[in-house]
Amino acid sequence: MAATNINIRTDADLKTQAQAVFLDLGLDMTTAINIFLKQVVYKQSIPFSIDKMVHPCKKKARSAMRGLLRGKVWMAEDFNAPIDDLAEYM
Repeated sequence: MAATNINIRTDADLKTQAQAVFLDLGLDMTTAINIFLKQVVYKQSIPFSIDKMVHPCKKKARSAMRGLLRGKVWMAEDFNAPIDDLAEYM
């Protein structure tokens, strides 16, 4: 198998952070990239899911909305009722 070089541009901080993770795993950058490329060929796709990033606050709001829709979260008619219930419990 003939070796070839790949040149890529990336953020310097990202490279440093990735190298630290690879070092912790006992890998160097070349080995890690080769593992990634082999998985791409084996799976015939990106070997992990790629999701649109959502701000953590929006994730919580979506989760709460899903809970509301599923009946896991409920809205009291009286805003103070849950606080009063908690006070009685304490």
